[in-house]
Amino acid sequence: MKINYKAIVFAAAALVFAGCKKYVDIKTQGNLVPNQTINYRYLLNNTSAFETNPNLFDMASDDINITDATQVSSLTGSLSYNYYVASYTWQPVFYPVGSTSENDLNWNASYAVILNCNTIINELPNSDGTDQEKAALTAEAKVHRADAYLALVNAYAKPYNAVTAGTDLGLPLLTTQTVSQSLKRASVQQIYNQILDDLTSSISALPNTQAYNTLPSKASAYAELARCYLYMSNYTEANKYADLALSLRNTLNDLGAITAITSTNYPRRAADPEVILSKITQGGTMAFTPTAFKLSDELLTLLGTADQRYNLFTVPGATIGTGYTGRFFYKERAIGETRNVGPSVPEMMLIKAEYFARNNDAANAMLWVNRLRQKRFKPADYVALTATSPADALTKVIEERRREFFGRMLRWWDMRRLKNEAAFQKTYTKTFNGTTYTLTPNSDRYVFPIAQSLINFNPELEPNP
Repeated sequence: MKINYKAIVFAAAALVFAGCKKYVDIKTQGNLVPNQTINYRYLLNNTSAFETNPNLFDMASDDINITDATQVSSLTGSLSYNYYVASYTWQPVFYPVGSTSENDLNWNASYAVILNCNTIINELPNSDGTDQEKAALTAEAKVHRADAYLALVNAYAKPYNAVTAGTDLGLPLLTTQTVSQSLKRASVQQIYNQILDDLTSSISALPNTQAYNTLPSKASAYAELARCYLYMSNYTEANKYADLALSLRNTLNDLGAITAITSTNYPRRAADPEVILSKITQGGTMAFTPTAFKLSDELLTLLGTADQRYNLFTVPGATIGTGYTGRFFYKERAIGETRNVGPSVPEMMLIKAEYFARNNDAANAMLWVNRLRQKRFKPADYVALTATSPADALTKVIEERRREFFGRMLRWWDMRRLKNEAAFQKTYTKTFNGTTYTLTPNSDRYVFPIAQSLINFNPELEPNP
């Protein structure tokens, strides 16, 4: 078991020590003393050790559509991109054993975040600070841990279903730093219970806001709870926590006042008023060839050319490279940093809109949708959306989520949670390199495979179907 545990967190440990050593050396002249509370503040300030989420979600979603021969050739020309092609085409294996890309860096990076958080949470009680200081730092680590588990459970486990969550395979639930604990997968329900416990128990010790969006605050915990409850289909609790998040953070960027975004005229992620907790994807930006996201015709039609999200965040393929056509997601390249996939003000607004739509209040649902849309168009182009019924309002809310969050992972999460609702149920198809792939509503491919190399090192780690 000792070897098994080391295998699952080896990359995590490497990231911990590589990520924090430089920072701690500056602050403590190379001396990281576990019983000094201030050192855990320095660890948490090393935000690169806590921001990572998996990068597979956008590739699997219907928001991207790879059709250019140039991009196909580049992606198939190197095993380094196997995980990209495999997730894009919903394959049962992403990381072939024996290949140069047999290790799941997404799994490793997310468990690295959890390892970092566990170290802080478990060691802080014996440090020398005040109870208030230790509680505040523990709370920040709990928010980061909850976010990591929420991303992992939406990658490697079935969508939450209250009826089956108690038996559906979740993830190894690691909350302490030992070399002898079981790596058997806890149930989906147990993972969600841990997420909710981490978040609710952290709230009282967190500040209302932080100087930087990379540091958790009360608003962050509320927003993570709203997101979590949405993916549990508990819309009442999701709305409650979205309200609480918005009571502390509610500013929208006015895209209608911007003609073009650059690194100097658009807020950086750490200070963006829309970002409630900054999170980025493993491996960084996908803004350059060959992994740039070519947007599907369906998404582009839904956006429409008057929408500033189309005008500011997408560009013609020729801007990406020779042989590229259509339009590509460009926000990262324009502002010079990786996109945020953490909870945001627009997300909270649309969670509220969905709550109202699902509770037969079309008027309030559209009120929240249009509050967002007013900041997504030039004044001359803005037209308020209307709904003929609560069902129509719900459709428009889901469509607005797709407009707002393309390139930012939530479309795949939505495809998973909505796949069994009659209004949104469909079979998706993609054609890549001459082969057509399908994703049916009952497909096992809505759950990403666990790398065989991990299972080989940890035989108790049950595979996904």
